[in-house]
Amino acid sequence: MTDHYPAQSHPQPYTTGAHPYDTAAPPFDGGPSYPPPPPYDPVAHEEPAQPAAHRARARRPVALIAAVALIAAVVGGGTSALVQHFADNGSDSAGSAVNGTTVSRTTAGTVAGVAQAVSPSIVEINATTSAGESTGSGVIITSDGEIITNNHVIAGADTVKVRLDDGTAYTAKVVGTDPDKDLALIKLDGAKGLKAAALGDSGKVKVGDEVVAIGSPEGLTGTVTSGIVSALDRDVTVAKDQAPGQGQGQGQDQGQQGGGGNWPFEFGGQEFNGDTGSSKTTYKALQTDASLNPGNSGGALINMNGEIIGINSAMYSPSSATGSTAGSVGLGFAIPIDTVKGDLDALRDGGSS
Repeated sequence: MTDHYPAQSHPQPYTTGAHPYDTAAPPFDGGPSYPPPPPYDPVAHEEPAQPAAHRARARRPVALIAAVALIAAVVGGGTSALVQHFADNGSDSAGSAVNGTTVSRTTAGTVAGVAQAVSPSIVEINATTSAGESTGSGVIITSDGEIITNNHVIAGADTVKVRLDDGTAYTAKVVGTDPDKDLALIKLDGAKGLKAAALGDSGKVKVGDEVVAIGSPEGLTGTVTSGIVSALDRDVTVAKDQAPGQGQGQGQDQGQQGGGGNWPFEFGGQEFNGDTGSSKTTYKALQTDASLNPGNSGGALINMNGEIIGINSAMYSPSSATGSTAGSVGLGFAIPIDTVKGDLDALRDGGSS
């Protein structure tokens, strides 16, 4: 029989009965003799031990992930992004930086959230006339200082001073007026970088919607009240011009002794807060039970998304109350913001007389 295997030199010849792998079968007659495989040694098959420094590096990404997850759980948000960042990088990331933005818990839909977001856009207006001084409110609509207010707040004013929510004071000029809609546009001198209010859609307002009012009643800048929309499309009639012996609008009448501090208006054939005079106009208004007091005129009526839906313009006071003794009884009115937006271009062009 021909040997198909090359002759090899082995350290140990094949023997029977002396090796644990030995069997009763005799060796193959005429074939080459091969040594049996060595006995299995589990120690010899172990993986070589890693150096201590290498083992420490191998566990480091896991430790980093655990630390990141713990920190993120404390400050809130971003855990998965940070874990992914370290999991994708198996090397030591101690020198790398993670960019992010701190996000606070949302307060949308709350009075506190609306007040915080919109108050920087509401101003106090002090108008000085030959009859005295009165206080009203206004809404910033551009970052360079355009402000919407009521015409009756600045009617006949010789000078107009404006104070922002942070106390900064400006002089303003009257850009345009529309007595028919009881609207006016003024502009601050030298202003820039102001926070403009977001103008909403008064056509979507429904009775029962929650609202927030911000203004300067009795000169108390940044006063916040809240309520609901009580009715839509109320026909409110107001005087176009300042009537003799009357304070300007719902401003705090500081220069008149005995003068009415509330802008008179008519509703349903009745007069409220005094005589409206012979020159008057009627507009559709939103009715609200949010507390409005002298000085709220020209301020904002705001929905719960922080959008301006109306410019507060009139409030009912008991007939026996005058000046600063007048107070809210839950009957307030605001010019819909859609009316304001429709009149804005005309106001910028000077408005109508």
